[in-house]
Amino acid sequence: MVEPLVSTNWVAENKEDIRLIEVDVDTAQYATGHIPSAIAFNWQSQLQDGISRDIISKEDFEKLLGDSGISPETHVVLYGDNNNWFAAYAFWLFKYYGHENVSLIDGGRKKWLAELRDTTIDEPSFPRTDYKVSRVNTDLRADRDYIRQRLKQEAFSLVDVRSPAEYSGEIIAPPGMSETAQRPGHIPGALNVPWAQAVAEDGTFKSREELQQLYGGKGLSADSPDVVAYCRIGERSSHTWFALKYILGYENVRNYDGSWTEWGNLIGAPIHKGEQP
Repeated sequence: MVEPLVSTNWVAENKEDIRLIEVDVDTAQYATGHIPSAIAFNWQSQLQDGISRDIISKEDFEKLLGDSGISPETHVVLYGDNNNWFAAYAFWLFKYYGHENVSLIDGGRKKWLAELRDTTIDEPSFPRTDYKVSRVNTDLRADRDYIRQRLKQEAFSLVDVRSPAEYSGEIIAPPGMSETAQRPGHIPGALNVPWAQAVAEDGTFKSREELQQLYGGKGLSADSPDVVAYCRIGERSSHTWFALKYILGYENVRNYDGSWTEWGNLIGAPIHKGEQP
């Protein structure tokens, strides 16, 4: 089993044995310079189904990885801009479709560039493979029905990782973001722990002890029986999901990738406005 979180030093020393993939919020970043041998996945056109508004299908995931020369045994290492927003989303997607050998670069693109490490504008290509998904880990994903059925259960914990202004309903989406909803606010009972509170200045995750204090202060622990993280479209919540599951060791944590752009548009779905109690 590979380590889920690897350092920039580790990547520099092991780059011949891994397949690097950059996944950025700003999809133009890759062309300006990237880690040598890295390919890029576009989160909008390649990791999502634009017709059904869903994650990429199992068949399309198989084709994407096969076309990229990746086999089920390939050690994939992901990184990206914005402290790994969509790299974490891609990591979640890889795990959802059962790819075990996948890691995230701690600090992502920001840390690699800050350390003045090698970059290139060359785009590599690799021989195609016949990639097949062996299993789908549905226990990593929550949907609207999963949440609706548990809203009033004491054992159920929702973590809203958006900004306080989004959570309270002051704004619906961050400035410049096009995906939105009809109503502002949050899912009733959700705790607000903004994703950025889990990140240090250099873009790396904070220490395990700091993260325990952050989430433990909200009443969460690795023993929490049922935890779901959500944001606006599922990328920031993937970052928090990673921290909870792979740094703090939460066994039962899911990502609600429909997030607020789904819940805030649902007819009959309850919402709440205002700051966290």
